[in-house]
Amino acid sequence: MIRKILTITLALALLSVVLIGCGEEQEIVVPVDDSGATPEKVASVVEANNQFAFDLYNRYKTKSGNVFYSPYSISTALAMTYEGAAGQTAEEMQDVFHFPEEEIRRPGYASIYNEINKKDKEYKLSTANALWSQEAFGFLPDFMGTVEQYFGGRATNLDFVTNPEGSRKIINDWVEENTMGKIKDLIPRGVITDMTRLVLTNAVYFKGTWVKQFDKKDTKDEDFYVDETTTVKAPMMRLTGEEAEFNYAETDNLQVLELPYEGEDLSMLILLPKEDLASIDESLTLEQIDVLRQSMYEQRVDIYMPKFKFDTKYMMATDLSQMGMPTAFSRDADFSGMTGDTSLFISAVIHQAFVEVNEEGTEAAAATAVVISLKSAMPAQPKVFRADHPFIFMIQQKDTGNILFMGRMNNPVE
Repeated sequence: MIRKILTITLALALLSVVLIGCGEEQEIVVPVDDSGATPEKVASVVEANNQFAFDLYNRYKTKSGNVFYSPYSISTALAMTYEGAAGQTAEEMQDVFHFPEEEIRRPGYASIYNEINKKDKEYKLSTANALWSQEAFGFLPDFMGTVEQYFGGRATNLDFVTNPEGSRKIINDWVEENTMGKIKDLIPRGVITDMTRLVLTNAVYFKGTWVKQFDKKDTKDEDFYVDETTTVKAPMMRLTGEEAEFNYAETDNLQVLELPYEGEDLSMLILLPKEDLASIDESLTLEQIDVLRQSMYEQRVDIYMPKFKFDTKYMMATDLSQMGMPTAFSRDADFSGMTGDTSLFISAVIHQAFVEVNEEGTEAAAATAVVISLKSAMPAQPKVFRADHPFIFMIQQKDTGNILFMGRMNNPVE
């Protein structure tokens, strides 16, 4: 049951790219405490993650170009952060990420973490969490212990105060190592400062081989219709013939195909609109995906799809604020669960992802960093004065306020 839930989670994470655009082994990961996990609790965490995946997609679908992200990575990094949130800050984070209550959330995340990192898989799938804290800063043992117990996020002390750039490099190197070199320089220069006190990171990596691979000799450059007026040549893979049997379904406005990876634990779902993305974007929901998945059955399907490779990067503070959690990024932030006081706020959330789909299979990686800083580091937000409509103006004597001239500007070119 838990394995099936994980399959759905990763499939939906990979789904976000097909909707829009159309190394060495790591060390053994120590399991975390999932003793209280049940299939129902895991399902609740998965449902929360997948709902956030679609909420974020609804925000990103208006962006130009390809979109790809790991909702699991983002949710996990913010779930660790949520463990230290309180008051309105916690309430807003819960609303955005749909986090279930503590007795469900903690063992649920722990169980998914252990399932992802299980041994003896026919594919590569791993995740890692870490805390990077300012040395000698007073983080509460309960907070640090909870993150390590349920998320595997062990703390490493760094010196952000006197060596922010060196600290940034250490964190970025950890991310690169835990994504097999696919996510480089996650945290840009200047994000880590001498006011940074904590960075929470998640990394996730996947490499899987199709159960039924595409033959490279069948890949040919063909037209790919970006929109009604733009056509490009793309390497189009094809898989046809009697062996091409896959789970498939269709509705009046879309086709849905499932491509399994070796091991049968994971698969990619592809939703192909019969017209354009706009024809399915507005109606696409998590509930609809569940209905489509239940309606699929194995049948003969001739497949033609492009091979592709790209990466993405998102600075997410504005996105998450506008999605409903502005307090965490403000002077009103309450992360007293981390320190016992309200001196901290989230200064940055950074997410970066990579994906390559080719004849053999898929490689994907993502990482998220949540940067926690002292509030005194917050720059004053500039006021905006945009005189792009009629206004009244005066010329006065500064000392006395005596108005010498007064007028109204209706049309600057009249």
